[in-house]
Amino acid sequence: MNPGHGTRPLSDTVHVSATLDKAAAENFPVAPAFLPRAWRDGLTAVYGYARLVDDIGDGDLAPGGRDAVLLGLDPAAVDDRLAMLDAFEADLLRVFGSADGPPRHPLLLALQPVVRAHGLTPEPFLGLIEANRQDQRVTRYATYGDLVAYCELSANPVGRLVLSLTGTSTPELIRLSDAVCTALQIVEHVQDVAEDLGRDRIYLPAEDMRRFHVSESDLAAPSAGASVRALVAFEADRAATLLDEGVPLVGSVHGRLRLLLAGFVGGGRAALRAVTAAGFDVLPGPPKPTKSGLLREVAAVLRTAPRKR
Repeated sequence: MNPGHGTRPLSDTVHVSATLDKAAAENFPVAPAFLPRAWRDGLTAVYGYARLVDDIGDGDLAPGGRDAVLLGLDPAAVDDRLAMLDAFEADLLRVFGSADGPPRHPLLLALQPVVRAHGLTPEPFLGLIEANRQDQRVTRYATYGDLVAYCELSANPVGRLVLSLTGTSTPELIRLSDAVCTALQIVEHVQDVAEDLGRDRIYLPAEDMRRFHVSESDLAAPSAGASVRALVAFEADRAATLLDEGVPLVGSVHGRLRLLLAGFVGGGRAALRAVTAAGFDVLPGPPKPTKSGLLREVAAVLRTAPRKR
């Protein structure tokens, strides 16, 4: 799949490729080559959508305002995140057949045939937009329950889309997928404490910060003290427990899908091992797993995931 090729200017094709290239920085493989072409195309289109909506919400769009123009706005609107998210939602509705023509943004234009081929519904896509709207309004989370509710919007829709794309969506698999996706989101929050604070966001629940006697100023230090390390270890353990809860998801499917889902779980575990290896000091920057560490964790998941006949 080459979104925009043949229908868009070369500059837009390059612009789209820059968004899709961010997949290399994820903790887990997005659309590995061992998957069937149709799955890879679908996963790439969904990743492009999710990456773009997060970039809008985080203010990480490419300079120049091209994304605003593609969505029918003035280039200066690129800095108005809520206006951009509203325009993005309107373009999403064009994917699902609203009356005012085809999608304007090439990443959404690439998503449209995937939506049609797999009978995807708007709800998970809208959830990701709403999560980014919430990021503009909510910068602190009082309780772990509040954070899990946020993950229901920001992470779980992606796993549900993977199940839909691969024709394996059932209530039980959705439940297991939600556990894995919430875990992966918490892992990301644990890795990115310093980066998130730079955006004036803290995803560590306030109730846990009080429990471990951690203040916001502690999170702004160049390196973590004992209290911060204990808090990070606590949140990492929560994520590990959720990953363990979701491992049966891997054993519930077969073939290449089993390997893909093992990649998601193994990627989360490898990231947690990197956090542990850093002594839970995530403040200098996000600890990242090595490729060999990722492969070891994927292999371990494949060995231990209970198979369902």
